[in-house]
Amino acid sequence: MSFDEIIDRRGAHTVKWDGMEGFCGVSPQEGLPMWVADMEFRPPQVALDAVQRMIELGSFGYFGDDRAYREAVRWWAEARHGVSIDPAHIFTTNGLVNAIAVILEAFTAPGDGVVVFSPVYHAFGRVVRTAGRELIECEMAVDEAGLYRMDLESYDIPDHAKVLILCTPHNPAGRVWSRAELEEVAAFAKRHDLLLVSDEIHQDIVLPGHRHIPTALIEGVEDRLITLSAASKTFNIAGAHTGQVIIADAGLRERFAARMAGLGVSPNAIGMHMTTAAYSPAGAEWVDEMCEYLAGNLEVFADGIAAIPGLTLMPQEGTYLSWVSFEGTGMSLDEVLERIQGKARIAPSPGPSFGTGGDHWLRFNIAMPRPQIEEAVRRLQEAFADLQ
Repeated sequence: MSFDEIIDRRGAHTVKWDGMEGFCGVSPQEGLPMWVADMEFRPPQVALDAVQRMIELGSFGYFGDDRAYREAVRWWAEARHGVSIDPAHIFTTNGLVNAIAVILEAFTAPGDGVVVFSPVYHAFGRVVRTAGRELIECEMAVDEAGLYRMDLESYDIPDHAKVLILCTPHNPAGRVWSRAELEEVAAFAKRHDLLLVSDEIHQDIVLPGHRHIPTALIEGVEDRLITLSAASKTFNIAGAHTGQVIIADAGLRERFAARMAGLGVSPNAIGMHMTTAAYSPAGAEWVDEMCEYLAGNLEVFADGIAAIPGLTLMPQEGTYLSWVSFEGTGMSLDEVLERIQGKARIAPSPGPSFGTGGDHWLRFNIAMPRPQIEEAVRRLQEAFADLQ
């Protein structure tokens, strides 16, 4: 697999490319999309082969007999992350944003509060608010090392809060939370009697020197934990809309199953086949190579950002999402975007979309061929040349 291969995705009906001009005025003919969280890499051949077998059979009916799929999810969790999962505890949703929507339906009522550590993945807030629940943002602080920290003793959590959504590894900042930090979050959830929803969609994308700790390995959370995982970010198959909801507690599982049935949620056959194939030794080998390549991308991107006065990259531990502060430039968001979108023709994600604390930040997706990262760095440095 050559991660340097540039694939022309223009006209393929992808949000990232074909929605870029509508999003920020950057034409896909000349722009570099660094906003939507999918990759510019071809998925592993084993996943493509699974789709090819469906094509050769002409088989696109309803998915049935999911034993191999469940076993693949179980094997991946144990082999890659040291977690033992009962296959009977796995539910499959149409992606993890859908999973969160079902969780809110199953475990909360209109007006209930949902806690997040902000800034955080923008879909959380969108789903919470649209469902008529209250989003409670607990803003994180940046410590002396330039990393986000959760000040759990300082947050004021109201009695009507029912759910805590944790993003681990963290999007948009790429934090890989330590075991000690996860233990503190677990105690926080217990102290405030919150259902703990651990979104671990980026669990496999961890950079050298760091290790993802599944929340399921933390003691004392079994009766309140729901873990979310998916092959989508890991293998660049997000459009297959297939996510796993893993619930060990029987009572929680019963309530979630009832709401799933009531909403008529059923799996996507293509996504089930691709996930089954990808969660395999061949898929694991691809992920290891991809993470090594990402580390090289990050080195190029970080060096490029460091050369621009006023821009600061938060130390990145995981994901393919780089979180860049422009506070040191003294410019407004509009002024910075005029340079990045208008001059450099690059589309990042504006920090304010990630909620409280995101005002002076931009998120850049670096999961693209190295030549495109090098081109992005060149364009950014030209756009800010007067500061250098």
